[in-house]
Amino acid sequence: MKKKIQFSLLYRDMWQSSGKFQPRKDQLERIAPVIIDMGCFARVETNGGAFEQVNLLAGENPNDAVRAFCKPFNEVGIKTHMLDRGLNALRMYTVPDDVRQLMYKVKHAQGVDITRIFCGLNDVRNIIPSIKWAAEAGMTPQATLCITNSPVHTVEYYCDIADKVIAAGAKEVCLKDMAGIGQPAMLGQLTKAIKDKHPDIIIEYHGHSGPGLSMASILEVCKNGADIIDTAMEPLSWGKVHPDIISVQSMLKNEGFDVPEINMNAYMKARSLTQEFIDEWLGYFINPQNKVMSSLLLGCGLPGGMMGSMMADLGGIRSTINNIRKKKGEEELSMDDMLVKLFDEVAYVWPRVGYPPLVTPFSQYVKNIALMNLLTLEQGKGRFVMMDDAMWGMILGKSGKIPGTIDPELVELAKAQGREFTDADPHTLIPNNLDEFKKEMDENGWDYGKDDEELFELAMHPEQYRNYKSGQAKKNFLADLQKAKDAKLGSQLTPEQLSAFKHAKADAVVAPVRGQVFWEFNGEGECAPSVEPYIGKEYKEGDVFCYIQAPWGEFVEVPAAMGGKLVEIGAKQGSKINKGDVVAYIERAHE
Repeated sequence: MKKKIQFSLLYRDMWQSSGKFQPRKDQLERIAPVIIDMGCFARVETNGGAFEQVNLLAGENPNDAVRAFCKPFNEVGIKTHMLDRGLNALRMYTVPDDVRQLMYKVKHAQGVDITRIFCGLNDVRNIIPSIKWAAEAGMTPQATLCITNSPVHTVEYYCDIADKVIAAGAKEVCLKDMAGIGQPAMLGQLTKAIKDKHPDIIIEYHGHSGPGLSMASILEVCKNGADIIDTAMEPLSWGKVHPDIISVQSMLKNEGFDVPEINMNAYMKARSLTQEFIDEWLGYFINPQNKVMSSLLLGCGLPGGMMGSMMADLGGIRSTINNIRKKKGEEELSMDDMLVKLFDEVAYVWPRVGYPPLVTPFSQYVKNIALMNLLTLEQGKGRFVMMDDAMWGMILGKSGKIPGTIDPELVELAKAQGREFTDADPHTLIPNNLDEFKKEMDENGWDYGKDDEELFELAMHPEQYRNYKSGQAKKNFLADLQKAKDAKLGSQLTPEQLSAFKHAKADAVVAPVRGQVFWEFNGEGECAPSVEPYIGKEYKEGDVFCYIQAPWGEFVEVPAAMGGKLVEIGAKQGSKINKGDVVAYIERAHE
């Protein structure tokens, strides 16, 4: 009898591995029925990880988005799943127990079936409490093994972790090959070892395509008993993201596995919709390099999803290093030179900090230590002299037990700086604080939301939620979007062409008199300064756009032309302006 393989569509991770933002609620509502029509997915990754945070950053409500996206899948029996960072829950730093417990109640109520719980250090103490809380809330807890390739990350090492999380109540195990550097043969051996001992446990494989091993890995895990394979789809498959469902389905079908057929008409429609979302706004925050595979990733072990930010960081450090080299009369380094140096330095640092799996946030910590080492070595100061508390926290054990051994040099350096190592259970170091956020909600008159989901968002993402509630997040986002659009245009056009393009569909609002520009008088609150409006603000025909105080003292109202969206400001709050000067440009709403 043919072995049956199911597929999951990583609609959240496709976006996170490509760029900064996630689709809006209205876009998710449009794509969900088409994903269902494809007929090949038993599961869809709907949320988790950075999903909620970037919704808030875009001025959107993530709770509305999760509920709306999950609902159609719930109705047809497609399982929904989320990414859960264990001790860090949905963010990049530690979360108290009471907030983590609330998360599972909220997400289950919103329609999320499965939570994929991982710890970047594979410390079961960060996973087991979440297994218990998720099960109590009615969710299926899927425990995760973060796959990497080092002398300590053996089949036996991973099997020991699998035994512990299964004993704690995990119904499923995910092999999370987040950098795509897991060796196919080892992954096959690991899958077989877990299945031989725990035949009823569901195994799901998650691999990234960056270094080029993922298709071989998928074949190996399927031959050895894996049940579910994570996939992506065009236009966000391949590169440093995930293999495409079409290729995975074809390979497994021809190998003799029982796999579902793909409705290609629906696939093409979903592909077209996703491209539409990219073209509308999401593409302005996608790094083109994330569409490029690179075997160089095998050497450093860093996840493909962080290559964009790494290259930006490397460019900044390169400039500083080349200034130092120039003063010393040495030849400047190219970006290729710097990249090789960084990969070599990561290879030097990684074993010395105990081989933490290179997944969020530890991949960032290791990369940043290596990056700072390149700078301080060039300065003649040696290594490990520019490390912040987060980096040290990883080394000292505050985030969990490091898999390997910390280098004696770092042990001595910690002692010299008065830092102490700990083997305490990480979650016991974090006091509960949900009551503080309840108090804040009460004082502001904010509703806790359905199933306490708004309280949860504040407790999970305090700064981002406050900015969302005040409206500042939406203002910041629209300004960032306009900058991104300008930057993209600016890379293709001369300044004159850029200006002409931006203003082609816009009306110039001109000053009717000479004087001083006032956009507002009291700001948006008692203590808020008076400033110019944010880019993207909408005006109706006849709205007051701004005021100009004429030389004789009169405040002259300037109307918002025919209305529309503010795209450029030519005069700051309080600035002097002549009659006929352009105050701003408004993109017409009627076009």
